[in-house]
Amino acid sequence: MAKADNILQTLGDFTSKENWDNFFTIRGHGDAFEWYAEWPELKDPLISHLPTLSKSPSPQILVPGCGNSSLSEQLYDAGFRCITNIDFSKVAISDMLRRNVRERPDMRWRVMDMTNMQFTNDTFDAVVDKGGLDALMEPEVGSKLGSQYLSEVKRVLKPGGKFICLTLAESHVLGLLFPKFRFGWKMSIHVIPPKPPSKPSFRTFMVVVEKDESTAWHQIESSLNFSSLDSRGDQTRELVQSLENENRIREKYSSGDDLLFSLEDLQLGAKGDLQKLHRGRRVQFTLGGQGTSIFSYRAVLLDAREHSGPFSYECGVFIVPKTRAHEWLFSSEEGQWMVVESSKAARLIMVLLDETQSGANMDAIQKDLSPLVKQLAPGEDDSGSQIPFMMASDGIKERNCVFQGTSSLTGSIVVEDVKYEHVSGDASRIFPSGDLIFRRLVFQRTESLVQSEALLTRERVDDKVSGQMDRKKSHASSKSKNKGKKRLNKESSDQMKAYHGYLASSYHSGIISGFMLISQYLGSVASAGKMVNAVVIGLGAGLLPMFLRACMSFLHIEVVELDSMILNLARDYFDFTEDANLKVHIADGIQFVREFRNYGTNGSTVALDNGNSSQVEQGNKKVDILIIDVDATDSSSGMTCPAADFVEESFLLAVKDALSEQGLFIINLVTRSPTVNNMVVTRMKGVFNHLFSLQLEEDVNEVLFALPSDLCIKEDHLFNEASLQLEKLLNLKHLEMRQSIVDATTKIRCLK
Repeated sequence: MAKADNILQTLGDFTSKENWDNFFTIRGHGDAFEWYAEWPELKDPLISHLPTLSKSPSPQILVPGCGNSSLSEQLYDAGFRCITNIDFSKVAISDMLRRNVRERPDMRWRVMDMTNMQFTNDTFDAVVDKGGLDALMEPEVGSKLGSQYLSEVKRVLKPGGKFICLTLAESHVLGLLFPKFRFGWKMSIHVIPPKPPSKPSFRTFMVVVEKDESTAWHQIESSLNFSSLDSRGDQTRELVQSLENENRIREKYSSGDDLLFSLEDLQLGAKGDLQKLHRGRRVQFTLGGQGTSIFSYRAVLLDAREHSGPFSYECGVFIVPKTRAHEWLFSSEEGQWMVVESSKAARLIMVLLDETQSGANMDAIQKDLSPLVKQLAPGEDDSGSQIPFMMASDGIKERNCVFQGTSSLTGSIVVEDVKYEHVSGDASRIFPSGDLIFRRLVFQRTESLVQSEALLTRERVDDKVSGQMDRKKSHASSKSKNKGKKRLNKESSDQMKAYHGYLASSYHSGIISGFMLISQYLGSVASAGKMVNAVVIGLGAGLLPMFLRACMSFLHIEVVELDSMILNLARDYFDFTEDANLKVHIADGIQFVREFRNYGTNGSTVALDNGNSSQVEQGNKKVDILIIDVDATDSSSGMTCPAADFVEESFLLAVKDALSEQGLFIINLVTRSPTVNNMVVTRMKGVFNHLFSLQLEEDVNEVLFALPSDLCIKEDHLFNEASLQLEKLLNLKHLEMRQSIVDATTKIRCLK
């Protein structure tokens, strides 16, 4: 076996046909190579889940990715004669055919790609996979091949047929396997006993999936005795977490609440026959992703209600840009039906864009969507006509680019002033008259994701001050250019300034609402005339720190920003100013936090990226409030915010070490992936004593609040008292802004 392992190490990419051909050539003929468990351990659990041999005709069994394993031969000798073996390695198939042509003449061998099988639908009674899915699911390769393979398995299985998958049950594999067989399938998990008396580092698990003809949601059954497994190992821990998370999702689905189907669920009949129009049908679902398209989309299928018509189209697509997805017209059921009426489509597929499509233009999105939406067209539309695409405007009626430049760290950056067609929420109530102008900071690396947004107010200034301001910004104006729609008018005698008494971003209000969790501590510090230490990682336009500084004078705020250009833009275009209790460090946020926990009693000094140093006061300095509000430069982790390093366990432990006993840790999390979300939540639960969440309905942002000790609110009825305490601490000019923050406290829920 050691020799085989050495040869196996030469494979590199397990998905490469050439690599496998070389492997089997080097290994030679007649020497079987086994993934995971061997026949003596597999025999009883495997045969117990295969169709009975008394069945007539004999059960048809497919073994994909067979390699030169002896599994098929053992099954054949156990009485299962109708076995078809496939592998994309011609070397392996030739070797196995030569080895079995006389002793097992009824066994079939074919060179075939398991992700694109050449079999008709409903061909096999069982598909037995020994490590094939695991090989396709290398983390570096992604889930595309695995998704294609499982779709083929579902297609070739007969109703009542079984997919038996022998796997190491790693989290990234289960993250595909569980959702892929979520609707219309029964699933169970079993452990293969190890060969006595060995104690292998990894256990082999058997996932059995049965094609069910009903339309019910089933919990995943398990015969696992977790107490007999090594509960300390990552393999078992990941399996338990994945199983618990998936069963929670299935329980939610079976209850009928907030269902979000997949396209495959719908094609399997989860909400009736898609080929037919059902008047008044409305289904929320996810479209694309996992190897079927570049992006994943949140969508709503709406079949026009009774008495609607006449129709111009049997099926149409309506794209809603991210900037407008939260509006009532597109986010509410009643509003969506109004869009259906105006679209003149018998079936409308409304696609709501979000951060995950950042950087893609509309042509690319339409091209990506086209093959997906064709699968949703009703059967009556057999004319072959194109499905029309419609789109809501981005809601901006005027736009003026006031700065455009490039940073070596952040990339292309735009500062623009915009007027919206419709202004909703607190802004329209606080300033009910006139067209409101908003200034936006946009990072082009995440195009359509507005990094910061400030409300501008007009302030009279004399010519001398105006001239000084013009000279101050002269270095930036040479780089700026106008683009977009109609340019905003300027008056030379008036100066537009960012208004720091209003937060345009709802997640900023959500962040502050979490202060409720330590409001008693904040109140006691403020009443004693002392300062609360707050650290904000990520400056943006400086709007959150400026707002906090204005409404909570007892906060001593230190902001950590990696890019000095962002600080200059915040000062020049968003009126950000520092003072004795609001400081900015140009430094790496992770390094800053890590060195915070090492501050001792000797007044140590930490070096910052701008060449300056920060002297630590005598005593063990701790952070009372730590906020992470940074975007990810690389979204391949599945997160738009924050960068993946900020949710690594080692960093979370550093955060806990840096926090005071009454401290509060806040992360702005943006991800559409339930797997990534569960991963972050699980890690934070493992580090912190208590975890709370605020899910913002109008956006994909989820704000997570973590507490390092038990000095926090434990009973729900105390939330009201804490909310009132927070309300008293907020020194705000506008009652509407205060009420928005207080209202958000009612939506915070406890996760741990």
